[in-house]
Amino acid sequence: MSKFSIVIPLYNKANSIAETLNSVINQTFSDFEIIIVNDGSTDKSLKVVEKFTDTRIKLLTTKNQGVSAARNFGIKKAQGNYIAFLDADDFWKKNHLELLNMLLNKFPNCGMYCMAYAKKHKSLTYPARYNNVSKVNGWMGLIDDYFESSLKNAIAWTSATMIPKKVLNEIGLFNEKIILGAGEDTDLWIRIALNYSVAFCNTITAIHNLESENRITKSNTNDRKFIDLDVYEPLVKTNKSLKKYLDVNRFSIGIQYKLVGNNKKADAYLKKIDLNSLNKKQRFLINKSTNALRFFVAIQNLLRKIKINSSPFH
Repeated sequence: MSKFSIVIPLYNKANSIAETLNSVINQTFSDFEIIIVNDGSTDKSLKVVEKFTDTRIKLLTTKNQGVSAARNFGIKKAQGNYIAFLDADDFWKKNHLELLNMLLNKFPNCGMYCMAYAKKHKSLTYPARYNNVSKVNGWMGLIDDYFESSLKNAIAWTSATMIPKKVLNEIGLFNEKIILGAGEDTDLWIRIALNYSVAFCNTITAIHNLESENRITKSNTNDRKFIDLDVYEPLVKTNKSLKKYLDVNRFSIGIQYKLVGNNKKADAYLKKIDLNSLNKKQRFLINKSTNALRFFVAIQNLLRKIKINSSPFH
């Protein structure tokens, strides 16, 4: 039985899955199985995967039910005690599993193990930013306050996170009612962080590819069913950082709705926010019109073209 089970949901990623798989096969730590869950792909994704001969690869096919269902199916089929996630358009550096294994050995009783990651937008790659995390090179440690540290970028990101299978059995799997990449991962991270310690290594070993084909986050916002943040609201009385974290996520969802002109749903999220939870940029933007927000997004995209990463939303 392998130590790590790597779960990769696959839906129409023919142009990227080979790079993703090669990044796993070339890991310096080799005690793993790869579970690819083909979620009803209609392109040439299957043909690409079938060219790989590594015996650690297990290819499973289901009808298309969405990324949460695909991940959950893979988790249930996993033989390893530790589940590492990787999306079919992201990739790892060679030392990703090696450092995750070191993090696990150093902090054996955590609910979640996370590596630092970078975001790739065409030719521009930039590191995720976190609050109150040591910047000492190669630092490994426990996160004092997951929600406070995740206000800029989340400490946990799917393709850089490993979770013990026993924790998933206790906490539950991905919520399959949340569809089209609308916070199914965030919902799971919240549940784990409320009940377990979170270990983190600030070495960047995973790359989040923002511009690959067929990203579910490019789906029409009005078709997405977002995480129900209100479920966690009763807990904010004893967890101030959780309140900030929920409000920042409400801001993100509300702005997405406003960008597509759905002011009714935008207001449903934005009106629940305590403005003290937001930074100056966010407070400036919260009441801006759809056209104004689209202008700021256009400026952001223009800056990225000249390799400057600056977001008005963080």
